[in-house]
Amino acid sequence: MEDQALPILFGVLGVLILFTCFITVRQGTITVITVFGKYNRIMRPGLNMRIPLIQKVFAKISTQNRSLELQFQATTADQANVDFKAMLLFSVLNQEEETIKSVAFKFMDEESFMQALIRTIEGSIRSFVATKKQAEILGLRTEIVKEVKEQLDHTLEGWGYHLLDLQLNDITFDEVIMKSMAKVVASSNLRAAAENEGQALLITKTKAAEADGNAIKIAAEAERVASQLRGQGVALFREEVAKGMSNAAKEMQSANLDASFILFSMWTESVKHFAEHGDGNVIFLDGSSDSMQRSMHQLMALTKGASITTEKK
Repeated sequence: MEDQALPILFGVLGVLILFTCFITVRQGTITVITVFGKYNRIMRPGLNMRIPLIQKVFAKISTQNRSLELQFQATTADQANVDFKAMLLFSVLNQEEETIKSVAFKFMDEESFMQALIRTIEGSIRSFVATKKQAEILGLRTEIVKEVKEQLDHTLEGWGYHLLDLQLNDITFDEVIMKSMAKVVASSNLRAAAENEGQALLITKTKAAEADGNAIKIAAEAERVASQLRGQGVALFREEVAKGMSNAAKEMQSANLDASFILFSMWTESVKHFAEHGDGNVIFLDGSSDSMQRSMHQLMALTKGASITTEKK
């Protein structure tokens, strides 16, 4: 029985040793192998072979992107405390052997690396914020990220890592500062609203004054044109009266009529026209015979003057 047990035992041990000769490396991972504590080689994703009990797995390095959330406080040049919440995205620089060796052996363990990474980023942001004033910080998100990346890229490359992205998700100040900033914003808005209202009122007043000025100009132009037309109408009226009197004088001379008869007729027609078209206005006329004779003499004198003028022409 003992002779049969030994071959079975050796067979089982052989199978176990054979299985331990194979190791599977997952996708996105590189395995670092050491021999008696010294670096030997790396194993890439897939099925790999090793020497059991001699070649040991020292570390499994992930080549995938990794993220980390940060929360810390910084102080500005004017002694204002600023709270930052950030998201860090980083990965192994490349899959070359030297890079993997740096990632595996630069730090004692993963915890030490993460602590160094976090403190380095926090220190870089704090040093940048310390040179800026409180009022500038909110508008400097892009500049802060650019400054941190420029400072950390070389350092992280020495560790075998690459900083892919840094996002400052939240930037807040102390409660007292936030309230004062809110008051400043509110007062600025009120001032802007007052300025806008003043500008609107000025524009309204200006437009109203321009409209009044244009109305006055239009009215003055209309009055000028009306006066001109009235003057032209009076001139035409006088011209027609002169022509009528001249024609009447010629007719009286050719018909041997007494001029006083025609003038009397014109006098009565005038009085009739006043009565019909006076529109209720009071017109005072001297209706005595003396007044009529004086008017007749005056009209006859005008008629004679018009006749003499006609003859001269």
